[in-house]
Amino acid sequence: MRKAFVHPANEHDKWGGETFLLGMDFSSRPRARKRFVDWGYRSLKELASSLGLELEVVARPYAGVRGVWVREGDEVPEIPRERGFKPLPKRWVVERTFAWLGRNRRLAKDDEANPEVSEAWVYLGTLRLLVKRLARAA
Repeated sequence: MRKAFVHPANEHDKWGGETFLLGMDFSSRPRARKRFVDWGYRSLKELASSLGLELEVVARPYAGVRGVWVREGDEVPEIPRERGFKPLPKRWVVERTFAWLGRNRRLAKDDEANPEVSEAWVYLGTLRLLVKRLARAA
């Protein structure tokens, strides 16, 4: 039973996310039905709802806006953009987890040739983190 999934960097998030959703066993955590996902997984909402899951896309409010095309002579519309650092809700949970895993030497750099090896190192990194927490609690 898979708890993590690593897909190659040259594979779009949509396809990797589809493989993730179809390959995971969600029956082990029946109460955890909501998943927070990045902008690249936004097209998977229908698939997730068919599996009984809810996907919430955590993205900047202006995500996807790169520029505006206007005809010659037309006025350029103002696009409101927030300046400075604005933390996104629930995004910090993912970033914190990546920071914890990045403390492991093998997970600090993404240079594994096989995604399954990276997945195994994610399991080992998580196991190391849990053992350290248990040792501290005892």
